[in-house]
Amino acid sequence: MRYIEPHAHMVSRTTDDYISLVTTGCKAVCEPAFWAGYDRSSAAGFYDYFRQLTEYEPRRAAQFGLPHFCWLCINPKEAEDLTLAEEVISLIPKFLDHNTVLGIGEIGLNKNSRNEMIILEKHVDFAAKHNQLILVHTPHLEDKLKGTKLIVDLIKSDSRIDPGRVLIDHVEEHTVKMVLEAGFWGGMTLYPESKCTSPRAIDILENYGSERLWMNSACDWGVSIPLAVPYAAQEMRRRGYNDETIDDIFYKNPFRFLHQCPKFKI
Repeated sequence: MRYIEPHAHMVSRTTDDYISLVTTGCKAVCEPAFWAGYDRSSAAGFYDYFRQLTEYEPRRAAQFGLPHFCWLCINPKEAEDLTLAEEVISLIPKFLDHNTVLGIGEIGLNKNSRNEMIILEKHVDFAAKHNQLILVHTPHLEDKLKGTKLIVDLIKSDSRIDPGRVLIDHVEEHTVKMVLEAGFWGGMTLYPESKCTSPRAIDILENYGSERLWMNSACDWGVSIPLAVPYAAQEMRRRGYNDETIDDIFYKNPFRFLHQCPKFKI
């Protein structure tokens, strides 16, 4: 099979993971900016991180013939410090012209706090002014429904934003309908301990259709599986889906969304 891994934090992974992705048919990997496993103490730490995403990591992936793309932002887990967050956002224009930067993400909410909402709105405004795609992180577990509604309402209220250029990630059974009805794309994250399992994600496809949905591993520093996407394809085969349908979901769907950025060429 061929597939695109549209959300993976490869700075936290080993070269063995790159080899595994390529071996299983991955044609491109996309890395949103996120938490480093600890809270960074200054904007200088984010400057170095943005260099890692735009310079070093694409070279590391290229050793294995895998195109690497990225997104830029300050993630919601570190958005409580408004001064730091505004300093980080001010760094982003220096990196937007890199030929692997797809847009702004993963922005969003973590604890649905007032400060997180302020920084989310600033990110959305930045994306609108610079005509960037948007990738959004939704909170975990009990905060997800409330947080997803706050995110959807905020982005919908900005008339400059085309919902078809926004991906709301980590959707589950109780949030996917809200996201799709608002015209956004939805991402289903395949985690072994939280978010979606492969069977649950496929159940969602069967209930809501495959239009404007993708699957990703979001593999990072925690318990996660870099090959979760091809594993999900195997589950679809077990259920009797043919290769054409699998290709549409795991390759063509993410391609349709990401190709809205002219830099996404594979």
